[in-house]
Amino acid sequence: MTDAQLQLIVEQISLNSFGFFFEHFARFNQRLRTSGGRYLLATHDIEFNPHHLRQNGMDAFVRTIKHELCHYHLHRNGQGYRHKDQDFKNLLSTVGGSRFCPDTGLKRTSPVKHIYICIHCKVEIARSRKLNVLRYVCGLCRGKLQFIETVSIVADQTIK
Repeated sequence: MTDAQLQLIVEQISLNSFGFFFEHFARFNQRLRTSGGRYLLATHDIEFNPHHLRQNGMDAFVRTIKHELCHYHLHRNGQGYRHKDQDFKNLLSTVGGSRFCPDTGLKRTSPVKHIYICIHCKVEIARSRKLNVLRYVCGLCRGKLQFIETVSIVADQTIK
């Protein structure tokens, strides 16, 4: 789906479900990771996660569009547009939008893991940051730690 097709779908859902025109831009943003979309307060544009559409299908994506349009229309009308506001909750349930985004499968991960092992109890410990093995000890048995290796994580693959 292109940004132009997305724009048409958002405009159509806005008119059919809310009775108002969507007068700004809707586009895909590849950098979104954990959310299905976001409403930009400053520009009134809406960005959507293309991975969400691929992972969860069109039905879940339409519910996310309705969610973001709730933010859009409430903010433009000066009503409570935040997740905690009752206006938002009421409008969301009226139009059938989703309250939460299903998992997109793109959890934030640390690009590097440092692996340590306890000399005494042999437990493996993975950390994002390097540890000073002279200063830190095992949390289970208070034994000394020994550095094993650094592991890089790239797109669900482990490179040693």
